Amino acid sequence: MKKRWRVAALGICMAMLTCACSTQTEKADTSSTQQNGEKKETAEEKAEKAKQAKLDLIDPTAYGNVDGLELEKGTYLSIIGKGSSETYWKTIKAGAEDAVADLNKELGYEGSDKIKVVYSGPGKSDDVDEQVSILDEELDRYPAALAIAIVDSKSCEVQFDLATMNGIPLITFDSVGNYQGIMASVMTDNAKASTEVATHMVESLGDAGQVVVIAHDSKSLTSQERVNNFIAEIQNNHPNMSVAGPYYMDQIDDIKKTIAEQQLDIVPVEGQELDEEQQTALDDAIAQITDEDIYNYILEMNPDVKGIFATNGDTTMQALTACEGKDMKDVVIMGYDADQEEIDAMKDGRIAGMIVQNPYGMGYATVVAEARCVLNMGNEANVNTGYTWVTPDNIEDRTVQDILYAEK
Repeated sequence: MKKRWRVAALGICMAMLTCACSTQTEKADTSSTQQNGEKKETAEEKAEKAKQAKLDLIDPTAYGNVDGLELEKGTYLSIIGKGSSETYWKTIKAGAEDAVADLNKELGYEGSDKIKVVYSGPGKSDDVDEQVSILDEELDRYPAALAIAIVDSKSCEVQFDLATMNGIPLITFDSVGNYQGIMASVMTDNAKASTEVATHMVESLGDAGQVVVIAHDSKSLTSQERVNNFIAEIQNNHPNMSVAGPYYMDQIDDIKKTIAEQQLDIVPVEGQELDEEQQTALDDAIAQITDEDIYNYILEMNPDVKGIFATNGDTTMQALTACEGKDMKDVVIMGYDADQEEIDAMKDGRIAGMIVQNPYGMGYATVVAEARCVLNMGNEANVNTGYTWVTPDNIEDRTVQDILYAEK
């Protein structure tokens, strides 16, 4: 009998010990999910907070929500970008699609009743001809409203006239145009942003030295604003600094021709054509020149360069690659956008600073602007979607992480 009691007592003790250990484990688990009394965020909560951080950058704030936008069932909205494969454009697409999802949820639309948005863009960024073809196709679908990031400010005027004649409201985003019938422009304040880059460049270089400007294109007003305002700040306010360029990457054929002529010791004479042998040699040389060669040429033409300002993600990374290839790692590189390559390079300290735009908010606000046009609610002429200055020092901050681009 005593033996049975001892066994029972031992069992009770083991159970109490197990319970105590379980309690301690639960406490440890609870403490691991709490910090300063706050529960650990779920993935959904984190995503929602990041979404709201992007929408909070939009000014006016009315373009960061879908309140009061009672569109009819089945409304079709069209958005045409300057590209489709890059993270920046994919993020704009994600913002637009989320805005439409919020609209359908708010209005209770399901199935075929849902409002629809279609984002389209050239397979190769900044392809003027392909963008115009896409614009023609979308106008044939008679969308309730159409938004476009214009590659060439003069290329779409005929199509815009056609849209106006057919009562299709026009919105521009990312890149503005001069067309008089534009109802609203949704974009970054590029003048302010590029002036800020110039200010940071001046600080980094100690207000002295040469800066090279490399621009992704010469046609869009967006690129022109970035280039002109950066250069104006340097030239007007910093006499000990100089600017080389701008070098436009949509004019690479001209640059390739110059490189090939120098390689072949050909001195072009105005009004005089090359003989057949020279022209063949020149054409062959041009065909061998790569984009990498162009960036190397720019650096060779400016051996005293201290800083480089590039106007988009691709030019920023190309400039970085060229500098590293020539062991010019002390050159201060600043640019635009935040593709994963740029983010990684910044974390490594190889890029000094970036203007990170708000493409998600841009896509979202563009849908809101389109909806307001359809409903005759009126629009602000300019909707500022905001930007953030990002450096290796703040890139890990939560406020910065929330606005970095994310593909969907």
